[in-house]
Amino acid sequence: MTTPNDGDDPYLWLEEIEGETALEWVAARNAETAAALVADPGFAALKERLREVLDASDRIPYTVRRGAFLYNFWRDAEHVRGVWRRTTLEQYRKDAPEWDVLLDLDALAAAEDEKWVWAGARVRHPDHDLALVCLSRDGGDAVVVREFDLATRAFVEGGFRVPEAKTRIGWIDADTVFIGTDLGPGSLTDAGYPRTVRRWRRGTPLEEAETVFEAEAGDVSASGWRDTTPGFERDFVARSLDFFCGETYLLTPDGTLVRIDVPDDADAYVHRRHLIVSLKSNWLGEPTGSLLAFDFDAFLAGDRTATVLFTPDERTAPAGHSWTRHHLILETMRDVSTCVEVLTPAADGAWTRSPLADVPALSAVSVVDTDPDVSDEYFLDVSGFLQPSTLHRGQIGGDTEILKQAPARFDATGLTVRQFFAVSPDGTRVPYFVIGPERDSTGPDPGPDRAVTGPGPALLYGYGGFEVSLTPFYGAVTGRAWLERGGTYVIANIRGGGEYGPDWHQAARGAHRPRAFEDFAAVARDLVARGITTPAMLGAEGGSNGGLLMGAMLTRYPELFGAIVAQVPLLDMLRFHKLLAGASWIAEYGNPDDEADLPHLRALSPYHQLAADRVYPPVLLMTSTRDDRVHPGHARKTAARLRELGHRVLFHENVGGGHAGAGDNEQAAHNEALVHTFLWQHLT
Repeated sequence: MTTPNDGDDPYLWLEEIEGETALEWVAARNAETAAALVADPGFAALKERLREVLDASDRIPYTVRRGAFLYNFWRDAEHVRGVWRRTTLEQYRKDAPEWDVLLDLDALAAAEDEKWVWAGARVRHPDHDLALVCLSRDGGDAVVVREFDLATRAFVEGGFRVPEAKTRIGWIDADTVFIGTDLGPGSLTDAGYPRTVRRWRRGTPLEEAETVFEAEAGDVSASGWRDTTPGFERDFVARSLDFFCGETYLLTPDGTLVRIDVPDDADAYVHRRHLIVSLKSNWLGEPTGSLLAFDFDAFLAGDRTATVLFTPDERTAPAGHSWTRHHLILETMRDVSTCVEVLTPAADGAWTRSPLADVPALSAVSVVDTDPDVSDEYFLDVSGFLQPSTLHRGQIGGDTEILKQAPARFDATGLTVRQFFAVSPDGTRVPYFVIGPERDSTGPDPGPDRAVTGPGPALLYGYGGFEVSLTPFYGAVTGRAWLERGGTYVIANIRGGGEYGPDWHQAARGAHRPRAFEDFAAVARDLVARGITTPAMLGAEGGSNGGLLMGAMLTRYPELFGAIVAQVPLLDMLRFHKLLAGASWIAEYGNPDDEADLPHLRALSPYHQLAADRVYPPVLLMTSTRDDRVHPGHARKTAARLRELGHRVLFHENVGGGHAGAGDNEQAAHNEALVHTFLWQHLT
């Protein structure tokens, strides 16, 4: 048997997403998986308990303030596809608020015989009278856009409408939008995203909209937007050179483009009189990960005097920030636990800082929403692995109140949360969280309610890419499906993520990607060394880029795991750039068409590293026919190759759901029940 190459890959036919033969193959594999997992005696009860969590009516309905109203999108057992609705703060404070339903997706789906999935809405600011509603067919990234009147609660007859595409659209004024969409040859980049920005006026054909900016075909995308902050109205356009680098321009009223001259890899935006820059490399003497503020007009005039709002160290990294009317709320992480501060600019350009909230150890806090136009109101969510969410509302400098508290969804009696550090082969200390009963021989007695002796089943989760951080969260599904049954859940904060800032990410980009794999394997070994689990009882799970991580665990470290689950995975690293949105990830992994990158990509590619003479743990591969981001061919071809080589593999492809793998709570509960039934079968 030969290893498949791009030219002689025997399973290229499985890349035909809707191909008749490919779908017949998918149906056969789905039937095998159903026989193995759905037929399990505990599957139905587990799925029901997970669906109960997802549909629970007492979940916190998180909102976004737009003017006088708080907006929310909600799905439950009665509203399978969901409702877009709004209420007032006075009502929201109540246990059972009265909601004004704006759009019922179940009714719309039934009327149009289409499996619509909510993909968000762009409400016109600052009037909040019209919206551009985005609807996905069964969960894909591509959407249709329809203008919606918030007063009449109806789509606008003859209003802005855009056919299905990976569209970017936003309001300029009541009769004009910026739009980038598929308008035929030359309108999309090689990655399949908008290449042009057009100014489209109401009542005119989309094809005749004025082009105001154009990116290169090899860029990832182009975008345009208007800052509608009263008194600071400005237009901007940008080109994404790759996934991490770009150029932003001020678009003047006469059409002149003025480059905002910051490093290509920096994140920069303008807020009122401030230019805020997040550094991904050293600049102006400030280190990677710093957050800088400039006077925007002075910056355009050549002044590079910066106020340093945050400087990282080896244990601390930025985690995000949000504006209120007069303040900036800064979130940072220290060893993956969150800290929140308030930074206040003065008229003379000076800034002051003070703490906003105390955050429990090994917990996470996130700013859910603010009101940057009118007030210093903020909504703050605090949660932890064993701590259900509490939603606070406050005014900076004023009182705070608890608006909502989520109930416990699983029995956490006797469970603990601990943080450890594994040592990777190059000496890097890699943090990871362990949630479950204490199983090691040196730890304190977990108590009679959850007393355990010796190692037990554990599930290790990771991602390790695109500067995505894995922070503490309350996972009700994992709690019911895994922790309640005696399992231990582990989150690995490996390189490639953003837990320690841009340098942590850069350490595993391109040819350095194996550092992420080595980190994950180091955590697996550390769990065994601490007596928490054994290789036979240790499972691994990851999705998307985390699916590539799972493929690496399978082909590089199969002896460390008893079972592996890869969801919507990226696995063929020699063809990923030719499949759907794959070209946009070249900056993360490398370019298979570049001879300099080809050797490391071949070595990274799990699909090409599979061998008949290796002993692999059982694998569950999951994908979606409607995933228009990571092509389902990755999972399909890898499952076929594993079968060909005689290895144990189950495959499940959901027809809908897009990159999330599920378009509604029924699908989500089914998928999670498949995962945890598979893991429980093999690890216990």
